[in-house]
Amino acid sequence: MKAVLMTEKGGPEVLQLQDIAEPEITHPAQVKVRLKAAGINPIDTKVRANGLFYKDALPAVLGCDGAGTIVAVGDDVTHYKAGDEVWFCNGGLGKEQGNYAEYTVVDSRWVALKPKTISFTEAAALPLVLITAWGALFERGGLQSGQTVLIHAGAGGVGHVAIQLAKQKGARVITTVSSKEKADVVRGLSADDVIFYREENVLDRVNGLTEGNGADLVFDTVGPDVFKSSIEATAHFGAIVTLLDPGMISLAEARMRNLKIGFELMLAPMLRELDAARAKHVEILKQCAELIEQGDLKVNVSHVLRLDQAADAHKLLAEGHMMGKIVLEM
Repeated sequence: MKAVLMTEKGGPEVLQLQDIAEPEITHPAQVKVRLKAAGINPIDTKVRANGLFYKDALPAVLGCDGAGTIVAVGDDVTHYKAGDEVWFCNGGLGKEQGNYAEYTVVDSRWVALKPKTISFTEAAALPLVLITAWGALFERGGLQSGQTVLIHAGAGGVGHVAIQLAKQKGARVITTVSSKEKADVVRGLSADDVIFYREENVLDRVNGLTEGNGADLVFDTVGPDVFKSSIEATAHFGAIVTLLDPGMISLAEARMRNLKIGFELMLAPMLRELDAARAKHVEILKQCAELIEQGDLKVNVSHVLRLDQAADAHKLLAEGHMMGKIVLEM
């Protein structure tokens, strides 16, 4: 089969299309999937540049997100059959094969039926960002109906689904963007208030929009500087959740505000083999599939490339300020 191999750590050029053996079912609980599309995520570029999570794993196939059709099932698999269309977040970190390939084999516990109303391409763009946004908003952030959430980078991969999930919960959404084009995108997703962070003082705008109280929850998808500046934009007794390491910063104001500080790394259950947590991730995909089929959740796929253009996809993502997601089609 055709697959994109990471042959060493480095720039996008280390991703090479090659012919490798098709993976085969080796455990009765596995399913074999003919992949139709693979999502591109920032973690892919970080692993490519910095190295895999496991020793002696090269060459490796990257890509955590996949969607495709089951072509074979193990002897113990009773809840799926050949022909079922599935989506999942699995592999791509060095231990298990990722999804920049024509086929993969996955433990059947970690796949879910693809939403019927979207394409394989759209489905492949979603698992990691959906699980991330859900975990940050509801499990770490405890977001409730009637509360206000500030979502940074609302037009990005995680941000644009976080806006929709928060609105489905009944929250008021404030979000930050860098351009009018991105503002149009987030308003189309029903964001209540939009802040142009390059032109406006985010803290002043948040305080102005919340009568000086701040947001009940702040979701940082950007990094240390945004995390630090967001502390004063968070309401007393509120919560701030980040996807990244905030580094060594003073938390004196966070302590004074009695803030809950949360971290969301949705890959941790895969890396540490936390099966109960991974099962929760599958349940999130099932709940999100219902929202998608009801028309209450959609994905913005900004670029679709061929499998042999994986290196180009990584270059696009590295340019930054991406709207929506990049997907490879097989």
